[in-house]
Amino acid sequence: MAKKAGRAKDIFENLRSLPIGKKAAVLSATCLGLGLVPKAPGTFGTMAAIPFAFALSEISLNYRILLLLGIIALAIWVSDLHATIVNRSDPQEVVIDEVAGFLLATCFVTFTWFNVIAGFLLFRFFDIIKPFPVNALEKLKGGLGIVADDLTAGLYAMAALFLLDAGLYRFMKGF
Repeated sequence: MAKKAGRAKDIFENLRSLPIGKKAAVLSATCLGLGLVPKAPGTFGTMAAIPFAFALSEISLNYRILLLLGIIALAIWVSDLHATIVNRSDPQEVVIDEVAGFLLATCFVTFTWFNVIAGFLLFRFFDIIKPFPVNALEKLKGGLGIVADDLTAGLYAMAALFLLDAGLYRFMKGF
């Protein structure tokens, strides 16, 4: 744990010497430093996405898709830049990939607390167990590799969420 705390301190000390664009990339990639929490940074990164999921639910589907694609592109770019800055291929403190994956998982369902909690649990499940091809995509290089596995976990979570939502709807309709 001291090693993790030391790494967080190093990242923020080095942040001062970076140009403004790279500072913004590090802060974006780590969700303003949330990825530097000592335990379960991916879970905290996913929780940080919940307000974004709510905001996306308030706009039309076309704009939601455009914003989701923009967030995915941003995640790939800042993840790649952060990995280059810290000289590690898949830095654990990068959690914007969890944000992108969770938003993908919940982007096309109605924003209800049930769907948010189920989407959260399903996304974390698939992100942690990494079924094929999630585990294979993790091996891609750069920002694409950092983000692709989370997007695939998000797709699995989305499919499971659709099935769960449809099953509950049918069950409730039977009453």
